[in-house]
Amino acid sequence: MAMTRVRPGRALFKTRGRPHGVPRQGRDRDSSVIDWAAYIDGHRVSTGTVADAVRLIRDGELTRTGDSAGFVWVGLHEPSATELAELAEVFGLHPLAVEDAIHAHQRPKLERYDDVHFVVMKTVGYVASGTGGAEVVETGEIMIFCGPDFVVTVRHGAHGALGPVRRQLEADPGRLAMGPAAVLHAVADRVVDGYVCVADAVQEDIDEVEEAVFSPERTDESRRIYRLKREVIQLKRAVGPLAGPLRNLSGRRFVPAEIREYLRDVEDHLTRVREQVESYDELLNPILQAHMTQVTVADNQDMRKISAWGAIFMVPTAIAGVYGMNFDFMPETRWHYGYPMILVVIALSCLSLYRGFRRNGWL
Repeated sequence: MAMTRVRPGRALFKTRGRPHGVPRQGRDRDSSVIDWAAYIDGHRVSTGTVADAVRLIRDGELTRTGDSAGFVWVGLHEPSATELAELAEVFGLHPLAVEDAIHAHQRPKLERYDDVHFVVMKTVGYVASGTGGAEVVETGEIMIFCGPDFVVTVRHGAHGALGPVRRQLEADPGRLAMGPAAVLHAVADRVVDGYVCVADAVQEDIDEVEEAVFSPERTDESRRIYRLKREVIQLKRAVGPLAGPLRNLSGRRFVPAEIREYLRDVEDHLTRVREQVESYDELLNPILQAHMTQVTVADNQDMRKISAWGAIFMVPTAIAGVYGMNFDFMPETRWHYGYPMILVVIALSCLSLYRGFRRNGWL
């Protein structure tokens, strides 16, 4: 596919007085562009605009031969349709991929549009949310347009910031000189590292729930278990579908042999995380069943205690009911020791029932 040239004099995403390389923070920034740069032989070249960075690479202004082996890296966070349309015009991005990058909510995937590869990855974070500080899994997305001489990263959500990735790569010019594939691997590695951190945090919560379920104290952990099952499902939706795209990336021709080795290592980490997350689901099911069994047993014990105490109180109630009928001719109604005798009978009967229930484990 023929790359689109930058129009002369076009000032795409001006710095507007901001020192180059300093990211805008949160809502104070007036553009979705976080950072951009041209890289020649693994070293960053300062430019005033994205258009200047593209021109330096494609026009070969910094090389003696006029052929540039560098690339441009543009990072965006939740761009508008207008901003991404401008980049699409410059880099020749496919409209379908641009639409996916704007609206997000995509499954992890790898697609190819001519010589531009479009990669979607899910990012995850384990954060406190709601009353009581319960931790939940929040997801975001990173879309990567990877061409022969450019990389455009589009991030959605609060997780998976790529500033540390850029700084780490810039500290290793030899690796950055491998081109856009090096950036693609670094982003994938950071995303999978995020999976590992969240999976470990979920594992700690599962261990706490398991300990609480099998502790002597009676606690209601059902809501927490169901919440953990929902978080595990969120993790599975992010981790599982990424295995195929990572495997396919390792076989692409634009990926150097050195980067393929790194990608296979990332794929291995992803496989371990995926197996770990699947084991969580298998572990939570018996924990939930054990908890529900304990709840049922506890309810049965409570019912037995209530039934036992009800049987004990039935004795004085029955005797009092008989002698409350107020008939004239009833045994012992006019006996001098009748009242104490009835109290003794009630006490002995209740004591006998109590001892019997205690012997059988009902009380």
